[in-house]
Amino acid sequence: MIVAAAMLSLPRPLLATCVCLLLLPGGQGRILGYTNGFHYQDISNGNGHGEIYFNGIRLHVESPQSSVSATRGSTVTLPCHYHYEPELTTPRKTRVKWSWLPANTMTPQVSTETFLKETEVMVAMGSRHRSYGSFRGRVRLRRSAPGDMSLVINELQVNDTGRYRCEVIDGLEDDSVTVDLELRGVVFPYYSQKGRYHYNFFRAQKECQDQDATLATFEQLFTAWEEGLDWCNAGWLADGTVQYPITIPRDGCGGKNLAPGLRSYGQRDRVLHRYDAFCFAASVKGTVYFLENTTKLNFAEAIQACASDGSQIAKVGQLYAAWKLMGLDHCDAGWLADGSVRHPITKARANCGPSQPDQ
Repeated sequence: MIVAAAMLSLPRPLLATCVCLLLLPGGQGRILGYTNGFHYQDISNGNGHGEIYFNGIRLHVESPQSSVSATRGSTVTLPCHYHYEPELTTPRKTRVKWSWLPANTMTPQVSTETFLKETEVMVAMGSRHRSYGSFRGRVRLRRSAPGDMSLVINELQVNDTGRYRCEVIDGLEDDSVTVDLELRGVVFPYYSQKGRYHYNFFRAQKECQDQDATLATFEQLFTAWEEGLDWCNAGWLADGTVQYPITIPRDGCGGKNLAPGLRSYGQRDRVLHRYDAFCFAASVKGTVYFLENTTKLNFAEAIQACASDGSQIAKVGQLYAAWKLMGLDHCDAGWLADGSVRHPITKARANCGPSQPDQ
């Protein structure tokens, strides 16, 4: 029995799984030679310093969703709309900037310093726009109605997850809103065939990548724990912390007296310290299937059998994604690309492994 993943180009496709206001020194804070239709009032405080108070039209930027989830390889839209209060009688020229804070740099309390790490995704003004970095050629503004500045991302990648900021700028006025982008997928623990705790951070990154996955984020591991993931061995996460999920407290796993949750070792030395890895695999276009054979095969024979069938042997991340996201269920075990032998179970039953669904 072999677990195989077919290439898309072949008969069976592969499952791959802030605008600042500068007050002029010693003056009344006037913005010389500039008008944008907004109404400002200069107020002198009597000590030679001026202040500007806004008393006119106000710009609002909003999103109906604080988070959006999608699958790898798909097209996703991050909603963002702006409007004025009171409404304008004539349209104005605005500048829109989308920026991105990657998931592996996000923290529960985002500081001002963290905002400096935001990466530009796209800037647009009127019909002109420019996209940057890995987003170049993959993003556009939806513009389905007046004020719609929603960001459309094509061919969603695993590393696209994080917090996106939609900022609309009109002269001295600006406002912004954030939308979190999450990838639907599955978290799985991964460790060396030599036993547990053999990976430093960088090796853990590579091992996950080799299995068509990435190191999981804290949010992804937390979601997996909420869904029942219980694993006593500690593993690296994308932010450089080491943690493990416990649903049933017990000795050897933090102790019986601790409440269920994520046990954390905090930040560890990314070179010197060694642990396992928590990987995240996302859904991709393609199919994972079991290739039946009349005789049992060794690892080399399994690789060749998949190639002869117009496929390639599946990776661990691909099998996990097929099990979690597509309901793959098969009682017979098969070879995978890392040399391990596994089988996916969604309906627990006799003679198919443990009493709980797993691999």
